[in-house]
This record gives sequence, C-alpha cells and structure tokens, in this order.
Amino acid sequence: MYLGIDIGTSAVKLVCADTDRILATSSTGIKTSSQQPGWSEQHPDLWWRATREALEQLSGKIALADVKAIGLSGQMHGAVLLDRSLRPIRPAILWNDSRAAQECDELRATQPRIGQIAGVLPLPGFTAPKIAWLKRHEPESYAQIAHILLPKDYIGLCLHGELATDTSDAAGTMWLDQTTRNWHVGIAEATAVSPDWLPQVFDGHNVVGTVTTQASAETGLKLGVPVVAGGGDAATGAVSLGATEPGRGFISLGTSGQLFAADRKYRPNPERYVHAYAHTLPGRWYQMAAMLNGARPISWIGGQLELSAAEVVALAETVSGDRVPTFLPYLTGERSPLGDPHIRACFFGLEDATTRAEICRSVVEAIAFCFADAADSFGSAVHEVTELSAIGGGSRSDLLLGLIASVIGKPISRSDGADAGPAFGAARLAAYGDCALSIGDLSAQPEVTDRFDPIPTGALSERLDRFRKLYFAVRTVP
Repeated sequence: MYLGIDIGTSAVKLVCADTDRILATSSTGIKTSSQQPGWSEQHPDLWWRATREALEQLSGKIALADVKAIGLSGQMHGAVLLDRSLRPIRPAILWNDSRAAQECDELRATQPRIGQIAGVLPLPGFTAPKIAWLKRHEPESYAQIAHILLPKDYIGLCLHGELATDTSDAAGTMWLDQTTRNWHVGIAEATAVSPDWLPQVFDGHNVVGTVTTQASAETGLKLGVPVVAGGGDAATGAVSLGATEPGRGFISLGTSGQLFAADRKYRPNPERYVHAYAHTLPGRWYQMAAMLNGARPISWIGGQLELSAAEVVALAETVSGDRVPTFLPYLTGERSPLGDPHIRACFFGLEDATTRAEICRSVVEAIAFCFADAADSFGSAVHEVTELSAIGGGSRSDLLLGLIASVIGKPISRSDGADAGPAFGAARLAAYGDCALSIGDLSAQPEVTDRFDPIPTGALSERLDRFRKLYFAVRTVP
C-alpha cells in the first residue's frame, strides 16, 4: 500500500492506493491569508498540521503501518524560506500572489533569453521574482534565508529531514534550465539567490529520505518508510491519468486550472505564456497553460450568495441564453495566455431582471471560456491530443465539463477518483520508487466512467466572443 500526500491551496489531500486503485482518502482544509491586495500567503506549519490531521483521519480507514512508500505532491511556485535551523522565516508566498510585477520586468531585462531557458516568461506567481521582491521590501527576512523549498518539499523535510525537490516542481521556480534539468546559476543570481540555497533536484520516483523517528511519533507512520521526491501538482496529476507520453493530456479544475499536454521533447512557447516544463519522470517534458482562476470563481460566487459550490452549479444548470451576463473570472489576475497580473474580475450586462441563476451560469461559463483561450494559445501541440481527461474538484460538474468540451472542440473524459488526481499520482510515484511499478506502467490510463462530447452552439460561441471583447475593453482600466 502506498501513500500520496498532496499539499493543495485549499486542503491537504491524502490517498492510500495499491498499484492501480485508490483504497482510502482523507482531507483537511487550510486557509489562505491576504494581508494586502494581491498578496496570498500560508504558513508552512499549517501544511504540516493539516497533514497530521489528515493522517489521523486516514488511520481510521487503513493501517498506516502497512504503508510501504510515500509520494509527495503540491501547489507549485510557493516560496518557502528557511533559516539555518530549517525553520520558516515567514509565511510562504504562494503561486497566486501578484506583488512581484516590477521584479518580473527587471528579470526580463537582465535575462533576455529567460523564456527559452526557463520555459515561460517571468510572472509574479513564480518563485524567483518573489525573492527579488523580498530583498527589496523585507531585507530583514531576506538576510535570514539559508534554504528555499517548494510547499510539498517542506512536508518532505518534516517527514525525512532532507532538503530535496523534483524536476517538475523545480521547473516552476524559473531557476531551472529546462533542457539540462539543473539549476541555472545566472537566473538564480539575477534574482538575488545564492545557488547553495536551492535543494538537490531528483526525478519524482527517486527515494530522497525515510520517515524519521520524530515524524513517526507525530504521524503514526512507520519509522524508515521511504519517501520519494514526488512532483508538482500538475505533474502528479498527469501521472494519475497516464499523461506521461506524447498525445496524452488533461485539464485540471482545482483552485487554479491547467491544460496539460505531455511530450518527449522540450518545446518552449513563452510568447503565449504556455509553460514548457520538465516532467517529474526522466526524459519527459510537458506543455501547460496555467490559469490562476480554475474552479475557484464558483466557490467565490457561492460565498457571496451564501451557496455551496454544488448549489452554484445546480442553479447554473437551470438557465441558458442571451440574458446570461458576461463575467471575467480574473480574481487574482491571470497567467496563461494573458500574462496579465493586473486584470481583475468583473460582470458586464447585469440588469434589473438578472437572476441569481443567471449570475451563477455566467461564472461557470467564464471558467470554460478561460480554457478556450488556453487551448488557442497552445498552437499545434494541443492538436496532437485527441481527448482530454479531467481531474480536480471542479471535474465533478457535468455542466462545466460539457461547456469546456464544447468551447475547445475536444471530448473530455472523467474517471473514478478524478478529484484526488495529484495525491493518487504521488502514490503511484511511490510505487514506482518501490519497484512495484515501472515507468511504462505509469502511462496506463484509468477506465473512463463519463465522456463529454463537444456540442457546438451559436449562442455559446457568441458569448465566448463577448467574453474576449470584454477583456480587451477593460484591461487598460486602472
């Protein structure tokens, strides 16, 4: 039995699995802090506490002593800053934090080839510009930095005591040379980072440590259980779906959103903000459009209307047509394909007669329209993928998957356990590290339970066109 731990933005999710199916799951919620507009932070100790709580839940379903190996997954790009005693200096700055816009402009100027080297042009959500921002605005914190980790790797440190990451999470920092899959000294130094602050980089199935005596006492996990490096949530989500070979792809609908296509070659496309990253497996890369606002707008509007996410979608299903207003869902700016950290959300077309159901419908449609823009930004790479699998909490919505299929013109498939994708992928990497699976086994695709075929409609296309025009109309408004 193998354990996958996924450090998400809204929850820590755990999966226990054998080599091909999920046996038990658990989850513990976590909250994000925003001290100023555009800021997004979580303290790393929250992740460790939530992991321990989720393990306690899991222990009521399975015997933790039977876990043979552990894999890690997590939100990418977060800056976890540690002092010499390996303690967090401050809360981690997360992937959806937009404070470092100026530092991105400066990085482009000093490293004109950065898009080709790092796989995407600088944006505030990435790890590298956050450190440059910290040096400028929080010199006291900056002066204490001895080590930098990614969120899942902090949980790894708590479990096995080592400073390590994997290629896919390293890829999302902007410090990785995607071709060589090693740290790029020039980019590190351009963002005020000493290369010796950065952890050693491993493939995702490599064992990087074992559960320590202290971690065993705090979690109930057996002393000495191997822990593999794992991967960023996009890469581990891919492993859960067999998206490790060319022609395979998926969409992810969590707090953020991704459109992912696997490859055996490194094919950067930085001008469209398509991320070209090293996969967590050796000899593999991927292209990904990363949207800061995946299914998050559904829970946001639910909070405003005092509805659950499921109730928002249920209301949205009751209406359609020309009376639906247009919603830009950019609650925290947008990454792919706009590269616009300053744009914000808005409604257009509200009137006296607009109902709550129509507002909910406009929010759900806007998420689908973001995926349409993402698919258009890919160029030829997305055409090689004939069908896209779906993972993440938003994949539970038939309406949303049907809308996405229709606007991008490709079938969307769903499998059992789709909402636990990254944690399941981490568990599969652990099984690979334990030699219970081969790299070929990881390309196996789960059985499809539901398929959503494109249903083109003129009205939906017109609303997509209005959505795009609205962005260009408001993007320069301060």
